[in-house]
This record gives sequence, structure tokens and C-alpha cells, in this order.
Amino acid sequence: MKRIDAAWLKDESLQKLLAVLSTDGEEARVAGGAVRNALLSQDVADVDVATTTVPDETIRRAKAAGFKVVPTGYEHGTVTVIAAGKPFEVTTLRADVETDGRHAVVQFGRDWNEDAARRDFTINAIYAKADGTIVDLVEGVRDIETGTLRFIGDAEKRIKEDYLRILRFFRFFAWYGRGRPDAEGIKACARLKDGMRKLSAERVWAELKKLLSASDPSRALLWMRQTGVLTTILPESEKWGIDTIHGLVEAERALHWELDPMLRLASMLPPDAERMRELGKRLRLSLREAERLELWAETPMPSHGLSEGEFRKTLYLNDVQGLTWRLKLAIVTERTRVTEDAAALEKLAGYQRLLKQSQAWERPQFPVSGKDLLAIGFEPGMEVGKTLSRLEQKWVESGFALSKEALLAEAESK
Repeated sequence: MKRIDAAWLKDESLQKLLAVLSTDGEEARVAGGAVRNALLSQDVADVDVATTTVPDETIRRAKAAGFKVVPTGYEHGTVTVIAAGKPFEVTTLRADVETDGRHAVVQFGRDWNEDAARRDFTINAIYAKADGTIVDLVEGVRDIETGTLRFIGDAEKRIKEDYLRILRFFRFFAWYGRGRPDAEGIKACARLKDGMRKLSAERVWAELKKLLSASDPSRALLWMRQTGVLTTILPESEKWGIDTIHGLVEAERALHWELDPMLRLASMLPPDAERMRELGKRLRLSLREAERLELWAETPMPSHGLSEGEFRKTLYLNDVQGLTWRLKLAIVTERTRVTEDAAALEKLAGYQRLLKQSQAWERPQFPVSGKDLLAIGFEPGMEVGKTLSRLEQKWVESGFALSKEALLAEAESK
């Protein structure tokens, strides 16, 4: 009988929680992602527990054991038990009574087979007892071992219960799949992709961002494009394509770039500021995320032959992160061309030189302020602002060399 031997499973608080929920004919097991990741020898961030106790009984037992309880999803059978500062989501076994593609009406139960059958993928429906014994009712262990991502039961039925499962299919394939995706799953996603229009923008973006955070999402994105799923949620990518993604992933590994899901998103999009604003609104991106895309689109692409001095001016006058994104994507493009185009090697070297400079860039401080102008006789008003702008332009053109004294002398001479 297969067992897991994970350090987190030996946690005293978790063992105590499983014990208090497993007396008088009841049973609790660790469920889902923690078990899956333990079988894959991967890190576990959260531990979820499935139990036969109904929510009120779960709360009663947990409180009696000295745990704090928060009814985070009480109507769906979920409460969060906080033990020694660690949160554990505890959910009563359930069956779906009614679904509309977004939400489900659930009925509490005691049947582990029924609880497993209502979950999305086989690799997410594996349980572990307190001693580490694996309970696999849907052949999820086999699928983990072969890198197969498979819906439980009928793929179309699973998707129609919640259309977000289409995106989850590709997200989990990006993280855990190998080879080709499950054929029935791919076909069902392609047929039912229009159902994703029912989903909230927040849920769509959350899944897409998690997918883009996988070590290598390129194969998943390729299948998303071929099924029409990607165009459905990201129409901006239709004519721009995803050809840069694979090269970007390779560059991240070879050049030790930090994995950035937002840069990966940008690589699939046209650098059009207006379209980025529309995308930000449609997907309900955070203000910071939307700003990053807009600034990238608005930032001019520097020439690979810019001198160090000229590029310092470019860095000062533009968004540094936008320039960094532009340079990284240019490097990706030239890396793919070097074997076929001799000029690509020169461009690649130039872009790499500029990227290194941008990463070491420290913005110089303009030495003149409005107070300085008032001190030499300027009257408060618009003229102060105009003069500051003119002086700053001269300072930038000088390569940031003009001193405060020289700039004030220039102001006084006008």
C-alpha cells in the first residue's frame, strides 16, 4: 500500500486536527494538492482536509480541541481551522446537486467515492490518511506517475459544472503534464470554450496568471491556441501569436532571468497602449499590473547601437521597466535568429549590453528645485515650472553633467 512520508504530515497540529475529526465513526483525510505535491516530491504550501463531519460538528470538535475556527465557506461546507498559527481548510464531503457552469449547490455526504467523483482532475482527488496511507479512488497516482492530466469521468460534464475547469485543465497541464494532453479533455475544452464567457474576469485572470507562472507554460499555451481557448480569453493574442514564449522560457533559464508572468503575458501581445488599457479593464488587472503593460507599450524600442551616454538619457526619460521588457523580448527574438542571420549576433550583443546597463541604472537627481528659482528672484507661478522643465532638458542633454550653479546661472540669464 502506497504511503507518503512528508514532514508537513507529521505536524503536531495537523495530526491533532485529523485525530479529533476521526473519532466516533467519523473520518478526516488530507485531500488534493498537498497529497499530489507530496507524491511529486514538490513543496506544499497549503494543506486541505476532507471530513465526514458536517460543518457544525467540525467547528464544535475543533474548538473543543483548542483551535480557532473561521467559517470561511460555511454554506459550502468549508471552515478554516487555525492551529498554532497555521490555517487548514476543512471541508465536509460533498456531492453537487445543481450546477450552472459557475457555481454549485452542494449536498453534504459521507461517501468518499462520491466526494472524489465531484472533483476536477484525477491528480487532485487523492487522499492521505493521518499515517500517510494513500487512498486513490480515481487512479490519480497512475496519472501523476505518467504526467497525464485527466478529467474525472466525462470531461464535458465536468466542464459544464464549472467552465473555469477549461483554464484549470491547461494550468495544471503546464505545471504537471508531460507529452500530449488527454485527448478527450482537449476535445471537450475546444467544444465548450464559449462557456468561459460566463466566468468573472477575476477568475479568468487568476487562472491565466497561475498558468504563466509555471516553469514552462509554452506547450500549454500552444494547445490553448490550437483549441481556440487562448483567443477566447485573450483576443489580443490572435494575430500576434505566442511564438516568443518558448524562446523567453529558454532565455530565462540560460540567462538567469527572474520568471515574470507579466513579461510572459506581454510577449503574447501587441505593444499598443490603447489595447493594453482595454485589456486591463476587461481582465480586471490590478492597477499595478495594468500600468506595467501600458508603460511597456508606450516605451520606445531603443536601437541596439545606442551609446552608453545616449541610453542613459533614454533611461531617464522613459519607464525603466518598460525598457527592460523591450530589451528582453528583443534579446529573445535575436537569440532565435543568430543561426540564420549574421546581423542578429550584432543586435543581440547590443541589446544585451543595454540590458546590463538598464539593470545597473541609478536615476540621477535633478539638482534644481522650485525653491532654488524663488531664491534667485523668480515669482511664484507657471514660469517656475516652465523654467524647471527647460533646465532639466539642458541638464539631460549635457549627459547630466551641468552643475546646480551652472543651471541657476542659465536661469538668471533668461
